[in-house]
Amino acid sequence: MKTKQDHNEMSFLDHLEELRWHLIRSTAAILIIACVAFLMRHFIFDTIIFGPKNMDFPTYKFFCKLATYINIDSDFCAEELPFIIQSRTMAGQFSAHIWTSIWAGFIIAFPYVIYEFWKFISPGLYEKERKNSRGFILIASLLFFMGVLFGYYIVAPLSINFLGTYQVSSEVQNQFDIGSYISTLRSAVIASGLVFELPIIIFFLTKIGLVTPTILKKYRKMALVVVLVLSAIITPPDIASQVVVSIPILLLYQVSIYISAYVLRQEAKKEKKAKEGLVKKK
Repeated sequence: MKTKQDHNEMSFLDHLEELRWHLIRSTAAILIIACVAFLMRHFIFDTIIFGPKNMDFPTYKFFCKLATYINIDSDFCAEELPFIIQSRTMAGQFSAHIWTSIWAGFIIAFPYVIYEFWKFISPGLYEKERKNSRGFILIASLLFFMGVLFGYYIVAPLSINFLGTYQVSSEVQNQFDIGSYISTLRSAVIASGLVFELPIIIFFLTKIGLVTPTILKKYRKMALVVVLVLSAIITPPDIASQVVVSIPILLLYQVSIYISAYVLRQEAKKEKKAKEGLVKKK
């Protein structure tokens, strides 16, 4: 097993060569799964991609029941969304099929991509640091998939419902290109998955000294404003929808503060033990 010293003694070109093979293996995993997704065209598109377009989607049913319970009118109770999806280019549907398969490959292969990333950086850590970070791949993968589900079942349906029903005039009909529709769905899903990695990012930023709990607390109000603005952009202009999107992100931010504080406490304990060891040697 390589030690931290062995890893540091590798030349820059050796590091690049090692990184290249990690990237090749990650890309291969994504492409293999993409090929499987390509063959599952009907399930990927009819069930998953166009699921949020149908009013029997679970999210719409939930908000419709909620609106009925509090006795208010809601677009979530409509029979169908007032727009159609079409392809305006010769290669539009084929291109959408290819890229959707690749993105599906990335999402499903994410744990393996993280594993390859971890294999690249772990030799540069001390043995104790590697042991303390064994759950990294599992936690990072769980957070990502939680974000993907949140984006698919919350952010994407709210965005599609709002944008699909929005009209400046009855003279204008909503006829969306398939690329535009898939881009909206993909952005919501991938962005949410990456946003849910915030605790992991804060963990590493704290480890290298770029972030502290004090800094995170200082800019908490600013973060709240940013989250509310983003929520207002991607969801319908009502308070309930913005709160639904904002709550998980704010919770992640608060969890990140605790994680940053935990990392600093662990670092302080290490320094204390190191000092005690030096005193005993003297």
